[in-house]
This record gives sequence, C-alpha cells and structure tokens, in this order.
Amino acid sequence: MDQIKIGKFITECRKKKNLTQAQLAENLNITDRAISKWETGKSMPDFDIMLKLCEILEISVNELLCGEMINMEQKDEQLNELIFQMAKNEERYHKRLRHSAYVIIATSMVALVCLITLISLLIPECGFQYFMIIAAIILFIIPCIIAFKFKVETGYYECKNCQHMFVPNYKEIALLMQTPSRRLLKCPECGKWTWCMKILKK
Repeated sequence: MDQIKIGKFITECRKKKNLTQAQLAENLNITDRAISKWETGKSMPDFDIMLKLCEILEISVNELLCGEMINMEQKDEQLNELIFQMAKNEERYHKRLRHSAYVIIATSMVALVCLITLISLLIPECGFQYFMIIAAIILFIIPCIIAFKFKVETGYYECKNCQHMFVPNYKEIALLMQTPSRRLLKCPECGKWTWCMKILKK
C-alpha cells in the first residue's frame, strides 16, 4: 500500500466534501492530528475508523486502499482478479491437504511396521505382546482416518461418463482403486462405474 498516495486521496475526498481536518476529526471522534498523519502518509486509519471514514467521504474501502477512484470496468477487473487469486489459493490449500494425507499414511505405515517389529523382538510371545500389537494397529488407524478426512475435503470427483461432480464417502475413499489423480467410483447421477478425475476445488 502506498500511504502517501492514500493520504493525498483522503485530502482530495475531504476537500470535495468541503470538510476541514477538524470537522472530519469531529465526525470520527478523533483528533485532527490523526487526520493530518493520514493525509501526510505517516499512518493509516484503524479498520473500524476506516469504515466510518469511507462512509463520510462516500468512497469504498477498496478505493481508499488503492488511493484512487475506481470505475466500474476497473472494479470488474479487480473483482475477477480477486476471484482468480482466491481460487488459486484454494487449489494450493487442497494440494497441501492431499500431500499431507499421503505423508500421514506413509509415515504411519512405516511407524506401524517398526513398532510391530520392536514389539516382536523385545516382548516375549504372550497376551501382552498381542495387546501391544493391537494397540499399535489402532494407533495406525487413527492418523489414517485423519488422512482420509483430508482426502474427502480436498475437492470433488468428476464422472467421466456424465461429468457429474460429487464427493465420495469414507468407505469409497478407503476401499476403491485409485491412481494419484483418478479413482474408480460409481457415479450417483448416471450409476456407471468410471475412473473419475480428481478436481482440487469445491
């Protein structure tokens, strides 16, 4: 943000409203020294004051932060850019979740094998050994459930036959065949089994 530009814009808008710094400060219940700091670019208004300031000057928060008036065409462009950026951020977030799911499952499997091996070597064969092995398996299942939850939450699948988009349940996630980007699923719309494409957004 260019505070100098924003400060000049506040000055311009204030003068268009025929307000002095003291009058604007009175309307905002602050000192005129604060207004002076904004207009010289030394500081920025707090968010709660910013909303009231925009209301008095009859500008949008977006215009205030840009330091200029924005026409409808610019607004549309900025809105499209914002939507695109949000979509990209969501996709990156879902990719991180999916990657985390694979890491959790792989780490849990290695830990399970190591733990069972240690139990078998260190504890004589008896009821306690079996108890420890069952406990290790349960400890393996818990992170797997978390990983499956991540995989369900990261987007949806698209049916190859009818292009219907849907989210499979936990049982389908756990049991059905898959590749890194596709899963063999029965589409709830057309009822056919196809290799559905994973789409990393919702």
